[in-house]
Amino acid sequence: MKRLLFLLPVAGFIGLIIVFGVGLTRDPKLLPSQLIDRPLPQFALPGIEDSEGGGPGFASAALRGEPMLLNIFASWCAACPQEHPVLTQIAGEGVPVYGLAWKDEPADSRTWLQRWGNPYKAVAADYKGRTAIDLGVTGVPETFIVDKNGRVRYKQIGPISPEDWSGKIKPLLAQLRAEA
Repeated sequence: MKRLLFLLPVAGFIGLIIVFGVGLTRDPKLLPSQLIDRPLPQFALPGIEDSEGGGPGFASAALRGEPMLLNIFASWCAACPQEHPVLTQIAGEGVPVYGLAWKDEPADSRTWLQRWGNPYKAVAADYKGRTAIDLGVTGVPETFIVDKNGRVRYKQIGPISPEDWSGKIKPLLAQLRAEA
């Protein structure tokens, strides 16, 4: 009986090691999104054009008609400058890219875009973060690939690298254009 009591914590410790070992083998970027193959949640947000956050923003209804990207960013995001040259390249290749400034002051978003450049067709201000919650955003940057019908087809967690663009996102956009 004493032997069994001694082996119980050892068995529990070994079980924890197995659970943590399996968890470490999984890619944290592969978080499933509940929005895949579903329409974007309905939203209408102001832009970042003036200090009150007014001006031209966009609504979810604007994200229809052709495949496009919806990029969630913030001026305080440490990884956003890493992906910004790739977003600029994507926009330069004719892909519509919409920006959603998450939990950011409009003035800070404008300053950030003036510093790094603005690849976005339009930028909406999600100051309170409600839209990002509806989208299932867990952090910035995150990017959604939206098809011509306004349905989410892919979610990129973290910055888009040149390899992500050429290996995953660009082929998916070509496929979505071919479906049109």
